[in-house]
Amino acid sequence: MSALQIAQDAGSINPGLAAIGYGLAAIGPGIGVGLIFSSVISGTARQPEARGVLLGLAWTTFAIVEVLALIGFVVYFIATA
Repeated sequence: MSALQIAQDAGSINPGLAAIGYGLAAIGPGIGVGLIFSSVISGTARQPEARGVLLGLAWTTFAIVEVLALIGFVVYFIATA
């Protein structure tokens, strides 16, 4: 069962409870972004000539992680509707 089906089956969820759930769900992407860019800084410090490749990978993975936060935001609105 997907998260979208669960959110639709839940019916009328208290908006405050849904906001707390989204806040907790946003912690994961926040930690992920921190880990991504800390790894880029560490890799650049160890091998400065690889900076361009590392930054390209960082922005790609940053976008993927942020999509998870946006999906949580959409599920929040579906759950409160």
